[in-house]
Amino acid sequence: MIEVLVVDDDMRVADVNAAYVEKVPGFRVAGRAHNAAEALRLVEELPVDLVLLDHYLPDETGLAVVRSLRERGHQTDVIMVTAARDVATVQAAMRHGALQYLVKPFSYAGLRAKLDAYATLRRTLDGGGEAEQAEVDRIFGALSATPTPELPKGHSPTTAELVRRALMAAEGPISAQELAERTRLSRQTAQRYLKLLERTGRVRLSLKYGDTGRPEHRYEWSSAL
Repeated sequence: MIEVLVVDDDMRVADVNAAYVEKVPGFRVAGRAHNAAEALRLVEELPVDLVLLDHYLPDETGLAVVRSLRERGHQTDVIMVTAARDVATVQAAMRHGALQYLVKPFSYAGLRAKLDAYATLRRTLDGGGEAEQAEVDRIFGALSATPTPELPKGHSPTTAELVRRALMAAEGPISAQELAERTRLSRQTAQRYLKLLERTGRVRLSLKYGDTGRPEHRYEWSSAL
């Protein structure tokens, strides 16, 4: 059984997240915390394998909690569960050892996908031994939980992942031109990958009407996945 500590300053949100966790086979809620100090104390006192960690806490940020865990020698895994969407926070979370980053609001299906992927990763790592390159790739990709679809000929998995990360880091729907600027891709390339991901349901398309009457296509990553 994987023991999970749910950390969120909003008690109602913590209860909802805890209820989601309890519905996933193989996971159990070890405890709930509503601030950084409480979270750090519970990691010391309880058997915790995974922390679902909000970033906006009343006494410290979630990133500060991750830093404190590592400074204290805890290797407890962390998945950030937060409304913080700015790229700097996402990058800092990755650098400090967060395994994944789930943006609020999200569905039960979205959280379950992350937890199922985490369980797969745990089983792989618990097997020990040596890993060939294919196994290494599978370990590092296990937590994506929203895998890029099998790509048609002429499409690059690396570019598709770049597009996915840029969409997930955006604060709302963005245009193909905005995506191109953020990823340094050409507008044509950005548009091609957006259309592919939209057809497979990974991306939602919306229309924004301006003064010209011609709608602008805007895209966002589907949080329901």
